[in-house]
Order: sequence, then structure tokens, then C-alpha cells
Amino acid sequence: MLLFAVVSAQTVTLTFTGRDASNQYIPLNRVVVSNLTRGWQETLFWPDTVLVMTDGTGIDDFVTDGFHLSQNNPNPFDGTTYVNLTVTEPGEMSLVITDITGRVVETFHETSLQAGNHTIHITISSAGIYFLTARQNGQTASVKMVNSGNGNGNAITFTDNVGANNYSPLQQPRKAPKGITENPFVAGDQMEYVGITTHSGEEIESKHVIQTLNASQTMLLLFIIPQPCPDAPTVTDIDGNLYNTVLLGTQCWMRENLRTTKDKDGNFLNDATTSGASSYTEPYYYDYSSSEIAWEKRGYLYNWPAAMVACPIGWHLPSDYEWYVMEATQVTNPSVLANDIWRGDHAGRLTGEGWNPSSAAGVPGDTLDIHHNASLFSAVPAGYWYNGSFIDSGINTSFWSSSTEGSNFAWERYFRFNEVGVFRYFDYRYLPKSVRCLRD
Repeated sequence: MLLFAVVSAQTVTLTFTGRDASNQYIPLNRVVVSNLTRGWQETLFWPDTVLVMTDGTGIDDFVTDGFHLSQNNPNPFDGTTYVNLTVTEPGEMSLVITDITGRVVETFHETSLQAGNHTIHITISSAGIYFLTARQNGQTASVKMVNSGNGNGNAITFTDNVGANNYSPLQQPRKAPKGITENPFVAGDQMEYVGITTHSGEEIESKHVIQTLNASQTMLLLFIIPQPCPDAPTVTDIDGNLYNTVLLGTQCWMRENLRTTKDKDGNFLNDATTSGASSYTEPYYYDYSSSEIAWEKRGYLYNWPAAMVACPIGWHLPSDYEWYVMEATQVTNPSVLANDIWRGDHAGRLTGEGWNPSSAAGVPGDTLDIHHNASLFSAVPAGYWYNGSFIDSGINTSFWSSSTEGSNFAWERYFRFNEVGVFRYFDYRYLPKSVRCLRD
């Protein structure tokens, strides 16, 4: 009857793995699992990366509150695996491993197992499906294990000092064991997953994954790991503003928009914020302090003459072709350079926070896409200036290039919250736009 209950229980097993944008393995400190439909949250701590959920029709019939076996980790396993056993009162303990036919493979007996969290090392010599069952004081718990390899014999070993883990529910709150949750779950619930890892001494989150869950699966948690330029992780402009950098291909870019009020020689740029003045030839900058995006991220807007002289010494306004080189390393299907305004799809890989939401895949407003801002270029929707007013913050942004078109125009790059492409246009040089600087 126990085996039947285990097999027929409607359980879902989630296995989590961390990767970066280059598909390299990222170790997980912990994983936060949230059931958005039912309003609960569960945290898995390393080394556990597996969570088992049940709808209550099977496992709850034989798992007593306070007495648990976690799902073994890893599962499937190659001959050897680990299980966490939680015991809330001392007593005689028996552990039995059976195969799918009910044949006993290995047993363990302890006359007086103390309360606490115990780690059990399982070794199984032959591949197959097995059940580990624990019994103590009239309580029973069981997990299903899948062995894909050959271990060195059959064994059940406690890796902790059995009997030494004293535990009193009166002295400390009961902690949920790793690998299993008592929270309610029904197939079709909306779930959210986020992983946490440590990089360069700081914890960073993975991309949040939100989806409907119906069956067991392995969840890929994508981490966007900062890759600053090796010999220039930051750069400081002449006003003393500090910018992070990011290495994209072989190019070293600023990660934030320029926000200086002077050119690289220390000369003040003209302030057009209040006067609304502009020029094809004189350098002007525009401060739109009413924007909802923080100044440290949005920077200032510059007309083209100012954009050409405002980057720090050793840096410059990128050319139209240099923009294209960067895009070709980040977007899919980059278009040819000549006479083409369509630059390539998946603009969301280049865009950061602050965009109006959009459900279209790969656009700047699709922040739930796991590839959103995978480049860490972090373009923000600074909007633009028109007829004396700043408009469309959250909707679009455009960046100057150094390449000209005739006597009055220069090429730009344009992003819009609900458009999948990075666009290439030319515009009047007197108009103000955002600036990103590229290292010489």
C-alpha cells in the first residue's frame, strides 16, 4: 500500500541549475520558489537544488508533520546520492531501500536516533528505480529515487554523528527540510523562481522565471554576470562622475549614459535646459530632472556637437560602424550596414530598467525574458526633447553616433519599448540625444 501511494501520488519535482549568458555553470547559493497563485514562498539552500511539491493526494497520507525525508539530491544519480532526514523526537529508526518490485536492497537500523536533521549517504550498485522508506515511532516517510549508474555496492550511511544532533521544538523554530515543501500546490499554478549566487564577493540574482507549472522539469536560472573591461573596469569623466564599463566582444563601452557638463578639455557646454536653445554647431546639453529614471542612469541629452567633444580623454563617440560591430555580437540576425534602418532583432538583450511593459518577446519592455539585458549594456528609456519639452520617458531612447549624413544630419540608434529591433536612422544634429562612449 505504501509503494502504491508513492507511485500514484501527484508530485512535481523541480531541479534547478544556474548558467550564465555563455551557458557556463553557475553554482547556486539558494533558490527562492514562489507560488504566485497560492501566495507562498520556499527557499532551497545549497547543496540542495531540488524541490518536491505534492497536491496532497498521496504523500500526505503517510508523511507525518515534523518527520520528513527530503527528495534525494542529485536525482537521478550515478550510483551515489544524499537524503536529508528530519526527526523531531528521539526513537528507534529503520531505513529500507526497495526496488520497483518491492525487493529489499538495503536496510539500516538504529535503536535510538536523536531528534535533529541528519544527512544520509545512499549508495546503490545497479541502475533502476528505488524507494527509500524511513519509519520511526509509528511515522513513515518515503522518497522515490532514480539511479542511472553503478555504485560501489549497496549502503545506507549517516554522514553526521548519529544521536548527537539534539533538537528541541521549544528552543528553536521548526525549519522545513530541504527538498520538500508542505505548502499547497495544484497543477497549473503560476510559479516564480529566482536563484542567488556570489560573484566577486557580492550576491547577485538570476533572471526571474515566471510560468505555469504542470509537470516535473529542470529549471534553467540565467545569471547576467558583469564583465567589465579587464584594464578599465570604470572610467571617470572631467566632472568626476564615475561610470561602470562592460566588455562587448572586443569593445569597451560605458554601461551608463554620459552625464558631464563639460567637454574633455574642461570647457563648459552650453546649458539648453531652460532656454531651449540649440545649434547645429555649438555644443549644448539638456538636463531633464523631472524624468522618472534616476539621473545616474539616464544622464543628460546632448546635441551632436556636444556629443562629439564630451567623452572623457581616451574615449570617443562611437561611429555608425562601431555601433554595428557591437550589435553584431549581441543581437540575432544583424542586418547589413549599407542603407538599412533595421539593425537586428532581440533589442531586449541591450536594454535595462525603466521601460514600459510589453508582452512581445525580445523587446525592451519584456523584462520577464530571461535574456533581457543579457549584454549588460543597460540602455534606459531616456525619451527625447521636442519643441522645448521632454517626452516619452519609459517609451524610447536614441543614441548619437559620430557618423554624419550630409551637412546637417548624423546617424543614430533608436530603441522603442515594444519593438524587437535596434533601429538605425539619421537625424538633425541640433536635436538632443543620449550618449554612450567607447574606449579608444
